[in-house]
Amino acid sequence: MQSFRVVVLVSGGGSNLAALLEATRDPAYGATVVAVGADRPGTGGVRLARDAGLPTFEVRLADFDTREDWDRELTAQVAAHDPDLVVSAGFLKLCGPVFLGRFAGRYVNTHNALLPAFPGIHGPRDALAHGVRLAGATLFFVDAGVDTGPILAQVAVPVLDDDDEDALTERIKVAERAQLVEYVGRLAREGWRLEGRRVRFGR
Repeated sequence: MQSFRVVVLVSGGGSNLAALLEATRDPAYGATVVAVGADRPGTGGVRLARDAGLPTFEVRLADFDTREDWDRELTAQVAAHDPDLVVSAGFLKLCGPVFLGRFAGRYVNTHNALLPAFPGIHGPRDALAHGVRLAGATLFFVDAGVDTGPILAQVAVPVLDDDDEDALTERIKVAERAQLVEYVGRLAREGWRLEGRRVRFGR
């Protein structure tokens, strides 16, 4: 059976990518990372991918006249690897309508809060400011909104009395990484379908 093909998009060091690559060493995991792309040059994630012998690509927004042109090129670069799933692993750009149309229902992202609470780039900080007792991470299918797509999985992380933003963020990252690895594997092995905002496993 042909392996389930995953393209991973990164903007930074690639710790989530490293965890996925480690998981894919086990044939029973069911998925293979076939390429890694970035929105900037010189990322640790791309270096990690190259060291693993994977194809890589970099699509910088600054190299294009319009964001629409960038979106079309990113779409083309990802599509060239014929992915079953696209994973945002710390990818810090919002993809546009061409990309979302091509990979609708096949593009997942992870966010360091329990959505729909605390969307945006400061999830742990906002959670602390609000005084919640449970923070966490959400894995979801990306739609045209900001952190608004159908939720695939969530993991809770208790907020400790002495937590600051850095401490809480680091604990969330550990849970977030494990959740990402677990559920990418499940998607590969079990298949899925979207029914409105509900994600159902099974082909």
